[in-house]
Amino acid sequence: MSSQKGNTSRTRAQKHKNTIAFKSDKYGATPLQKKLNEKVHDGVCQRCKEVLEWKVKYNKFKPLTQARKCVKCTQKSVKDAYHIMCKPCSLKLELCAKCGKKEEIIIPVATPNEETAPTEQPSKKGRKKPKDDEDGDLDDLDDLDLDSDCDLSDDGLS
Repeated sequence: MSSQKGNTSRTRAQKHKNTIAFKSDKYGATPLQKKLNEKVHDGVCQRCKEVLEWKVKYNKFKPLTQARKCVKCTQKSVKDAYHIMCKPCSLKLELCAKCGKKEEIIIPVATPNEETAPTEQPSKKGRKKPKDDEDGDLDDLDDLDLDSDCDLSDDGLS
């Protein structure tokens, strides 16, 4: 018996040999599996990142259905599976969100300001008035907001 104390010699070869690698999408990838494969594990150390990737690769990753409680701020704000801290706490304390150790974070958590800044586009209603040059004239006529100056109501003119 191989689990016997002190029994280090084995008399036979390994019984089950993994000749074929496991494929998580062998019978077609489900939408959940596709979503998990695309997920970026941010805010964790290298070891935790490898663990999470292994779980996704071998269909062992179970996503959260409800938010869990953060161990630092005790709010129900942990949205990622297997994490013990919410993203703001791990970012503020510079800790791994999964193991809670002060390790080097591989992919840092994006702050809310960084996420909204590049995608922010001005709407038509909130247009700013064009600035005048030093000489006082406008270079581009496209920048003018002519819609607000003219009244397009139907006065019987047609």
